[in-house]
Amino acid sequence: MMHLQLLAIAVISSIIFFLCRRRRLPVLLLDYSCHLPDPERRCTLDLFEYICLRSRLFNPESSSFMTSIFCKSGLSKETYTPPYLFQPPLLLSSKHPLAIQEAEEGLFAAVSSLLNKTDVPPEKISHLIVACSMFSPTPSLTSMLVRRFGFTDSVKTYNLSGMGCSGGTTCIDLATRLLSQNHGYALVAVTESNGINWYFGNDRNMLIPNCIFRVGSAAVLLTSDPTLRDSAKMEILHTLRTHHGTDDSAYKAGYQMEDADGNLGIAISKDLVRVAAVGLKRHVSLLASQVLPLSEIARYAFKVVLSYMTGNRKAIASHVPDFMKAFDHVCIHAGGKAVIEAMGKSLRLGNDVMEPARMTLHRFGNTSSSLVFYELAYLEAKGRVKEGDRIWMLAFGTGFKACTIVLRVLKDSSIDSANPWSHCVSRYPIS
Repeated sequence: MMHLQLLAIAVISSIIFFLCRRRRLPVLLLDYSCHLPDPERRCTLDLFEYICLRSRLFNPESSSFMTSIFCKSGLSKETYTPPYLFQPPLLLSSKHPLAIQEAEEGLFAAVSSLLNKTDVPPEKISHLIVACSMFSPTPSLTSMLVRRFGFTDSVKTYNLSGMGCSGGTTCIDLATRLLSQNHGYALVAVTESNGINWYFGNDRNMLIPNCIFRVGSAAVLLTSDPTLRDSAKMEILHTLRTHHGTDDSAYKAGYQMEDADGNLGIAISKDLVRVAAVGLKRHVSLLASQVLPLSEIARYAFKVVLSYMTGNRKAIASHVPDFMKAFDHVCIHAGGKAVIEAMGKSLRLGNDVMEPARMTLHRFGNTSSSLVFYELAYLEAKGRVKEGDRIWMLAFGTGFKACTIVLRVLKDSSIDSANPWSHCVSRYPIS
């Protein structure tokens, strides 16, 4: 019955979408940049174990547990840690200045690279949007960028926090909505604060983020100026955001809290993979009507109805639309090895489609809101992005949220020196 309801919703939504959509300005993605930290910040297993030992705040069981998670996580020895963890000795009482340093290093580098590539002066930027889920200083991160790059007094600034790994795609959605109404430029900058949020306790659910979250930042420049179409890389075709926070298990899948000893951290629920799968199913049921060709919707509807009429309930649950009929590439949330595998299985996506997510997790770890842009950079570095291709960006966030961005490529990709994969892409993919 649920599948028939979802089918009805998809059909009705499709009709409403085509009948009621109003004319809006096309929004173009001019370019983007991803930050590549200094090699000295690499987090090998030896360094990770040394940091844990030096803190003297983990019991032997916790240290052993984190080592095990690190080794099974799918992360390589080339991911990057924040400056806070390199301070000798580990300063538990002086986190804020180092959190500012971490934010400045990532955001300044990404934005500077992007402005240089696009040759767009800061005074042309009408909207500045920054996402950082776990760090919201005063003055704000947007104010930090305004001061550094000299944006005009009239620039509209937005700071998004608490969005988790969906922060980057959520920023693109917000920028698209703003630009679709008026001509202008929107600069999106996304990062995360890892050092200030390292957990120093012994709750296993709260130790996991220490093992998988790493440093990463990205900046994206969007415009609704149609005269720049020839110089733009891509066009935003669709955005979709869904929120599943009314369900308690979804709301607490990733939860900031204090442990029994008062140590602050993020608890990752054992139910996370199931929650993500359920949220994904609801999200894509709405997305299908916007992106799938009518032939695929009809094929899927026929299979569901036929299974329902024959009473084959198991077959109903197994039917999934073929989203690769709508997309050429997928940049899906690479939150962890188990999450990637679960998403691939739920959507019936092959290993080749999931390759960018797995390789990005391996090379850079979970960089939170900037993840999908490192995946896009991987595809470009591989020379796979061609004019006319459609790209699906999908990210999940705490709360529990899902956000989709659909892009159409306007020109063939080419790797540049600022691409974070430029020096190592020949080594990938790995098994």
